[in-house]
Amino acid sequence: MKRQDFHFDLPEHLIAQQPAATRLGSRLLVLDTNGALIDQQFPDLFDYVQPNDCLIFNNTRVIPARLFGQRLTGGKVELLIERILDHSRFLTHIRASNAPKAGAVLRIADAFEVEVLGRDGALFEVKVLSDESALSLIEAHGHMPLPPYIQREDELEDKTRYQTVYSSKPGAVAAPTAGLHFDEPFLEKLQQKGVQLGYVTLHVGAGTFKPVQVDDISEHRMHSEVIEILPETVALIQQTKAKGGRVFAIGTTSVRCLESAAWLSATGELAPYQGETDIFITPGYEFKVVDVLLTNFHLPESTLIMLVSAFAGYQPTMNAYAHAVQQQYRFFSYGDAMLVFKGNSPK
Repeated sequence: MKRQDFHFDLPEHLIAQQPAATRLGSRLLVLDTNGALIDQQFPDLFDYVQPNDCLIFNNTRVIPARLFGQRLTGGKVELLIERILDHSRFLTHIRASNAPKAGAVLRIADAFEVEVLGRDGALFEVKVLSDESALSLIEAHGHMPLPPYIQREDELEDKTRYQTVYSSKPGAVAAPTAGLHFDEPFLEKLQQKGVQLGYVTLHVGAGTFKPVQVDDISEHRMHSEVIEILPETVALIQQTKAKGGRVFAIGTTSVRCLESAAWLSATGELAPYQGETDIFITPGYEFKVVDVLLTNFHLPESTLIMLVSAFAGYQPTMNAYAHAVQQQYRFFSYGDAMLVFKGNSPK
């Protein structure tokens, strides 16, 4: 397929610049297995989940990965961290009038210094010149890395709202946004219904916003991301399927974790996994684990709308996006949600 096959016209005013007033305050577009579209509110998700089902969430935690500073000679720099490597080192994008060379020292937030160790493509390896950990300094002095399509500076509210309530493992520089709609009482209500909750980890990198630049999507190469699927999550999913329940993936990052764990296993079945994945899911992919997908609305021509098209079917997905635009749904990270079924009736 061609990149242009996934194009749609999106009015700029539909790109959500602020979160809804409450986490549960978004709308929910349901796309059933027959291609029918149902306009709902997010709390209506409760009616689509049954007691034998399980919901799999990405428990990554967004770090305040945008840092502002200057060279020791005075020129301004902006860092967008891609990945923390260890106690003192991280990989980062650097925006500056001239790219810093190895050995350059940068002063960050007028609070600590880092040394540029080298460069690999678009990313710089940087080391903190302090006994404090890179993560603790980033947490103390960084800004929340709002996506490029949110045209404002980060605010205090973003520290909580651009973060899921169940986030526990620091490392992401972009939120797994489908999970932003859940609050603690709603999660408790789902568990009281008999729904099981499980967790995977994928540390979302800035590469998630990288556009597809080739016309033939089979030539696109995905950026690599670190994932972890623990044995207890695998066991939960196996138990769910044995009881006839469905696996709801909360967000495309959860899909990528679960399908990667099966794709990379020796047997082709879901197994525990810790490592990297660059899986690229496009129409024609055969899903091995996920039965239902909850996701936000994605960029035109993006790898994420391609994943949704693989799950729901190309034409039903494009019809759903046309409907969402016509009905004035809010798009992207702080926008509304979409519930997509595969292989089962929605209720």
